[in-house]
Amino acid sequence: MEAGAGAEAEPLLPPQSWRTRRGLWRAGGGARSAAEDGTGTDNDLYINQAVVFIEDAIQYRSINHRVDSKSLWLYRWYYSRTCQWILSLTITIILALAFIEKPSSLTVTSDVRYRLPAWNPPCGLTESIELLCFLVFVVDVSVKSYLIGWEEFWKNKWLMAYILTLIVSLTDWIVSLSFLCAEDVRIRRILRPFFLLQNSSMMKKTLKSINSTLPEMASVVLLLAVHLSLFTMFAMLLFARTKDGQQDKEWVGYFRNLPDSLTSLLVLLTTANNPDVMIPAYSKNRAYSIFFILFTVLGNLFLMNLLTAIIYNQFRGYLLKSVQSSLFRRRLGIRAAFEVLSSLKETPANAQQSYVSVGALLQVLQKVEMDCRCKQAIMRSLKMCSCDQLSATQFQKLFEELDKDAIKQHPPSPEYQSHFMQKMQFAFGHPYFGYLGNVVALANIISICVVLVMDADKQPSERDDFFLGAINCFFILYYLLEMLLKILALGLKRYLSYPSNRFDGLLTVILLVLEISTFAVYGFPHPGWRPEFMGLLSLWDMVRLVNMLIVFRFLRIIPNMKFMALVVTTLLDLVKNLRAFAGILVVVFYAFAITGIMLFKGAVVPLGNISAINTTYDNGTLQCGTYEQLEYWPNNFDDFAAAVVTLWDVMVVNNWQVFLEAFSRYSSPWAKIYFVVWWLISSVIWVNLFVALLLENFIHKWDRRCHRESLSDIEYQRTVELMFRDVLEEPTEEELMEKLHQHPHLQLCR
Repeated sequence: MEAGAGAEAEPLLPPQSWRTRRGLWRAGGGARSAAEDGTGTDNDLYINQAVVFIEDAIQYRSINHRVDSKSLWLYRWYYSRTCQWILSLTITIILALAFIEKPSSLTVTSDVRYRLPAWNPPCGLTESIELLCFLVFVVDVSVKSYLIGWEEFWKNKWLMAYILTLIVSLTDWIVSLSFLCAEDVRIRRILRPFFLLQNSSMMKKTLKSINSTLPEMASVVLLLAVHLSLFTMFAMLLFARTKDGQQDKEWVGYFRNLPDSLTSLLVLLTTANNPDVMIPAYSKNRAYSIFFILFTVLGNLFLMNLLTAIIYNQFRGYLLKSVQSSLFRRRLGIRAAFEVLSSLKETPANAQQSYVSVGALLQVLQKVEMDCRCKQAIMRSLKMCSCDQLSATQFQKLFEELDKDAIKQHPPSPEYQSHFMQKMQFAFGHPYFGYLGNVVALANIISICVVLVMDADKQPSERDDFFLGAINCFFILYYLLEMLLKILALGLKRYLSYPSNRFDGLLTVILLVLEISTFAVYGFPHPGWRPEFMGLLSLWDMVRLVNMLIVFRFLRIIPNMKFMALVVTTLLDLVKNLRAFAGILVVVFYAFAITGIMLFKGAVVPLGNISAINTTYDNGTLQCGTYEQLEYWPNNFDDFAAAVVTLWDVMVVNNWQVFLEAFSRYSSPWAKIYFVVWWLISSVIWVNLFVALLLENFIHKWDRRCHRESLSDIEYQRTVELMFRDVLEEPTEEELMEKLHQHPHLQLCR
């Protein structure tokens, strides 16, 4: 603690005489001799502090960190692209270890009937990689802790959890080596997703919001539990065992005891076993259908949708609040930079406002790492400004350039002197030429469909690919000609500036290479040009690959269809803007997959080993709808990759009752708890959360795009911060200054 305080001994103070008149920033925790005041070192420090504060504003980072010269250097080094790339790579590596660690996922199939023994790394190989990752994390948490200061460190729960996770992981790593990597339970594997979680501020905010929503969700979940319990009691009374064993199919199949009854109705709540669970009783008496319909209407249509509505209501505005917080951080960082730079030059004692010289700001801008477009725009504004000093309002207004849309201007088309070339440019640069290409692509798709329909019932050896090969050759030549003519009309730079053209051109080049390779091996299409099935470049594989790429190329029509392009681009933006929620899903998947491996590894046994199966089959036949009859053998927890796929299948809830029944037989009846908890977290909470945020995000973007004027030569690149720009509230002067006064390492005296 003392060493940390001493590191802040270089204060942020203007010269003594000026400080007594105005009073500005000073760093807490140290003292400095008067001889050091007013030197060039001070000015360099102020410039560096302003640079860091502006970079914090650009990246929406908190400014609550140390501000002495050594700490500023360390801070910029830590947030450099190289360091952040190393940290991201380390997180990726330690998460990816689950695929090669014992039990390894390095097999062609996860089917327990056909899976060959997997290669497992020798003891110490993955552990050495893991240790290197831990060392990177130790450096990471040490730097973070130092930069925020030790007093703030003890208030930061995430950093405390970070250190605790590292301690537990390193202890478990030592235990693992002491057992020569033969232990089955590795606690540190479950803790690995934490490293991904703590590195994302958006994921932390999302978890915080989920935590605040839990009480409201818990009330609906409790109501669902009451609904399920009451109907379970009714079902056990309605479908009780009778004297006539032939009429007890409903009791035998679904309501034999309390656990089976609860499971049957819980699955019915997701409609996965509808109408199977109803059919035995419905066959006996049609009035029984009222029970199941009433249960489904109340549970699935009312209570489950009510849960979605509550989650949406809680998160409606969550994204807006997050963006509002980000805007406040940006404005605070810019204002902090202004206050620092205002200490560079003495102003009159009776001045009511602080000012920053244009020269000082130009010095800062030369050092700041920011988008070239924004930097050039700010530079232009400064050159156009007739004043030599900037007020706080003017200073803040300059950096509003960061909030504007990133507008991409396409390069100009080449200017031809020849009248003939000008006509060519007009013809092949016209949108109608693109429409003609879409018509040709559609004709290509139709021809492929016709051939596929005609050859659907033929054996591969009976097919003649002459017709398909010939038309593919014709269309590929047209695509090549179209690409060259567009380059001629637009110029190479302008052609490549359009994503749709890059997509077209890349696929055209790949198709041309595949076609040339096919001709080199098998010659030009001719009658009797039958597919070969052997070799690396078999004709059958080449033709199929070409056809798939041609079908994929047909997506080029999307930019030409206004509303389809609107939907697709909106969805692509949503994918980028909702990465935090995908990250949370990765964390949950990872933790449950590792837990599933520890609980159910080796539980599923092929039918050949009957002694290991806790069930019997009458006359050797399998009951319809069971894990074995449906051949769900690849869905197991014998390795990490198989566990992830199994969890995905359960999350989708289609036939998830098969997994409940099978793993309760193969391992323990308590296995149902694992799958029910996974269903609650993944399918009920996370999916509803994602839908709620998707709706809010999509509605805002849809409204903005529908009212935007179309510009042919301009592409807008919008971020989630810019989506709500028109509804955000600017922070007031009082709010900014109050927050600056609360800075843990700086004190604002005036």
